[in-house]
Formats: sequence, structure tokens, C-alpha cells
Amino acid sequence: MTDSPLDQLTLDELRRRTSVKWRAYPPDVLPMFVAEMDVPQAPFVIDAVTRALVDGDTGYDVGTTYAEALAPFAERRWGWVPDVGTSRTLPDVMVAIVEVLRVLTAPGDAVVVTPPVYPPFYAYARTEGRQVVEAPLRDGRLDLDVLEAAFAEATGAAAHGSGPGSGRRAVLLLCNPHNPTGTAHTRAELEAVLALADRYGVRVVADEVHAPFTFERVPDGGTSAPFVPLLSVPGSERAIAVHSASKAFNLAGLRAAVAVAGPGAADDLRRIPEVAGHAVNHVAVLAHAAAYREGDAWLDALLAGVARNRAVATRLLAEQAPAVRVQPAEATYLAWLDLRDAVPDGEDPHRLLLRRGKVALADGRTFGTGGAGWMRLNLATTPEILADGVGRVAAALAEAAYRRG
Repeated sequence: MTDSPLDQLTLDELRRRTSVKWRAYPPDVLPMFVAEMDVPQAPFVIDAVTRALVDGDTGYDVGTTYAEALAPFAERRWGWVPDVGTSRTLPDVMVAIVEVLRVLTAPGDAVVVTPPVYPPFYAYARTEGRQVVEAPLRDGRLDLDVLEAAFAEATGAAAHGSGPGSGRRAVLLLCNPHNPTGTAHTRAELEAVLALADRYGVRVVADEVHAPFTFERVPDGGTSAPFVPLLSVPGSERAIAVHSASKAFNLAGLRAAVAVAGPGAADDLRRIPEVAGHAVNHVAVLAHAAAYREGDAWLDALLAGVARNRAVATRLLAEQAPAVRVQPAEATYLAWLDLRDAVPDGEDPHRLLLRRGKVALADGRTFGTGGAGWMRLNLATTPEILADGVGRVAAALAEAAYRRG
């Protein structure tokens, strides 16, 4: 075993798990689709949860424990200190985003998304009766012209106008860093987006759950760029960001999140009903807080393993399935794969890999415009499982090419 949490479990051990990753498909399918990591739980999280159970500290959550742990973590990692006093602890990231959308918009108002993007952005917004307006990325990055057209549509304003024209409210729901492309938005990009949003009266809300997954701290980390907290950027006074330790420390089954606001949005967080916090899992908050307080070294070892796996996957795909193009990524533990030239016309890439390769990747079509023909691969696994997964992809594509020829 090495020092990386990604090198410590066997496939047999992982298959004893009962979460969706290991139960969604039959046992002969290798699951690499959902954002669960193949790591043992960190000792400091186990200690925090065990202590809570032993002490009977399993009551209702209260106070700002979560934000108090996030603040020094954010200062150490990103040089940014969130405002603890105006934060709101909420049950998870998407619940937090929905509560913010309810405050900032009403049914019929618009939510702008930047596809290909995390699929629940669509589902949750539409479930709340909001219209989804797409502003697709261009070559994996935010495009101001496309965003401006989307803002104009969302607010009913004339393009290149000076502000909203219909009175309809709108929110830009931003994924920072971006899932699935692995783009780390730059400070200049975020500042330009905030200025444009302000001109059109669009509020900006950021899902920053993948914030810990940038690789500038990793020696030989390959392509990397630092995470830039939205609220550290000039013009973010009326923006809101949502953070959680759930991705970085594999705590999806112990979820919790914290919403933090720029000074001009603090009243918006206060308007979220008190009852919205009733579903917060107190033990989850204790686990997340322990991760933020004690997890730097564990996280750095994890990042090194992800960076290594990203390089390995890129190399193996180039060797075994050269028609597959890998989107260069700066962040996240996900790889965004372009299979459009690798799959015969008319074939469904997801179905092909599942049936012929017995490997499950995330179907790019679920990520919205720009996702068709793409697949998302989870890199947060052992090198052996990663090599097996790439081999299955290559074998399925080779069989499809043989049948086509």
C-alpha cells in the first residue's frame, strides 16, 4: 500500500458496499459513473462519528459549527475567509441551492446553467417551477457572449442592454470548479461574469463542492489551476456560494452543506425559512467539521493519487483507445471523455460500453447541451480498477469497430 487513500482497498472489499455505485448495476459491471470515491473513510471522520455515538450526541443541529470549521480551512487552502455569522447550515448542496433559488426567484423565473453541467441543476430547478436557460461552454470555458444572450433571454432584456427588461428575476447557477469538464474558472473569468450578471440584474449562485480538487499543491500534478472562491472576486457582493466536505472526504451518505453570502446577499440567506435547517444531520455536521479541521494531509495524499490516476487514464486511453479524446482538466476527480469519433454512427456510447465492455460511465447526454457523445469517468479509484475500466472501454470500442468493419 502507498500513502494515497486511493491505493488501499481491493475490488472485493469495495463490492461489500451497498451504496448506489455498487448496487445500480449487476456484479459483472465495473461502476465508474457516480461521484463516490473508492477510499477507506478517513480516521478523523471515524473518530468524530464514533465519539458522537458514544456520547449520544445525536440530537438536532444548531449554530454555526459547520462554517466555523470551513472558515480556517478556506483560509489555509484558498486565502479566503467566509463570513461565519451570516452563513446557513443546510442538509446538502442541492437542498441549499433550492432554498436559495426560492428566495431569489419565483415559479416562472429563470435559472441559467452552463452545460454540459451537473444534471441535478436541471432537475431541481424545473421541479421548483423555474425555467432553465442554457449558456453552453465554449471549448470547456465560460463564454461571455453566450452568457449575455442567455441573461437577455432569462430576464426579457434586449441583448447588450443596460438591465433587465421584463421584471423577470433570474439566477446564474454556476459550477465552480466545473463538473464534468474539470474547468477551474479563473479570477478574470469570474469577475467578468459577475459584472455582466450585475448589468442584467442576474444573481449568481455557485456550487463549490469540488473546490478542494485542484492540483497546484501536488508535485507533478499535470494541468492545474487554483480554485478561486466566487466570493473572493470583486463584484461578488450579492452572490451566494455553497460548500460541502461531501465530495472531498467521500461523505455523500453523511451529507451536510453550508451556504455563505457576500455582504449584499446576507439578508437573502436570513430569509431562508428556519424550518429549512430542520433536516440537517447533526452527526454529519460533526463529521464534516472534523474533516475540515484535521483533513489537510489526508486530502493532499488523495489529490496526489487523483493526479497520478488522471495521467494514467490519459496514457492508457491514448494507447488502447486512441479515438477517445480526453478533455484537459484542471480540477475535480472526473475525466470528461469525447467518444464521438470512437463510436459507430447511430450507436449509444453508454449502452455500448455497458453491454459490450461491462463498464458503467456517466452518460454525457444527461449533462445537457454539448454532452451527447461524451462520457464521464470517475478517477477516484485504485490504479488496478482504473486500468481494468480503461481496458473494458477499449475492448468495447474495438469490438464495435470490428463489427462495423
